Amino acid sequence: MPKLAANLSLLYPQLPFPERFAAAAKAGFRGVEYQFPYPFGSAREIGGYARDAGVEVVLHNLPAGDASKGDRGITCQPGRSNEFREGVERAIEYAKAAGCPRLNTLAGIAPAGVPRQKVNETLIENLRFAAGKLKAAGLTLLTEPCNPRTIPGFFLNTSKEGIEVLDAAGADNLLLQYDVFHMQIVEGDLARTIERLLPRIGHVQIADVPDRNEPGTGEINFGWLLPHIDRLGYKGWIGCEYIPKGDTDQGLSWAMPFLK
Repeated sequence: MPKLAANLSLLYPQLPFPERFAAAAKAGFRGVEYQFPYPFGSAREIGGYARDAGVEVVLHNLPAGDASKGDRGITCQPGRSNEFREGVERAIEYAKAAGCPRLNTLAGIAPAGVPRQKVNETLIENLRFAAGKLKAAGLTLLTEPCNPRTIPGFFLNTSKEGIEVLDAAGADNLLLQYDVFHMQIVEGDLARTIERLLPRIGHVQIADVPDRNEPGTGEINFGWLLPHIDRLGYKGWIGCEYIPKGDTDQGLSWAMPFLK
């Protein structure tokens, strides 16, 4: 049975962030993830929200720069390695306080005028550093290709590119975050790609295409794909990182077979 985790950065948008944990638990979710917990309280406070709701925190992201200034991750950006390394320490603090076993780091947008080789070298060096720090803390590091339609200029776009940087970094606790929404847009062939890359995938996220809404609102056959991922033997969590078209709970009819 697929294990679904509610993404609290997107689901239940009408509720204050601390109240979303209990809302997800009431809906039947046993796990939750979120993108960036840092603005919503201290590490101890965030961990307390999860414990009070009785849900497991399965994933969150490293700090990714300043979104208001266009940042979508800084892992690949030369000249910001000190900022990145400070973010690694902060993310580990939040992960340990919430009992979260894995962290995702976004490569980010390649800076204009910098040779691609230099950007790639920076990404690999920062991944190695973060993986080492996370391994010492007993945590797993992920990195995620994202489609350039949603995030123009994002450095990693395909699963092939993601695997290449994993291989180059060479860390045994560094895995791929496979986001079905992004990968359907850039390459398709979801079922066979997940099957082929399964040993390298540390976390899966889902949303329908084209509008990043809940499963059943777009072109992907999740009624077939989710059981297929289960049949392949994937034991990890599947993060529901989508934008609800309406009320979150009313839009969960697709998930009911997996939440009960």
